[in-house]
Amino acid sequence: MADQPFLQIVRGEPSDEDIAALVAVLSARAEAAARAAAGPATRRESRWANRSRSTRRPLAPGPGAWRASAFPC
Repeated sequence: MADQPFLQIVRGEPSDEDIAALVAVLSARAEAAARAAAGPATRRESRWANRSRSTRRPLAPGPGAWRASAFPC
């Protein structure tokens, strides 16, 4: 298998940049497939580190909504 090329150009004359881009995309896909085959990551993100906690919930219009907007979630 060492005597066969990794990539063979059948038609056209791509530039060196075209070939480099193609190899980068194929390598990234192979790495992503290998990670997916390895299974899900066991590390979970801490709820304290979750940045979505700092976003406020949507305001609900209605009577007394201005006063309720100052209450903690």
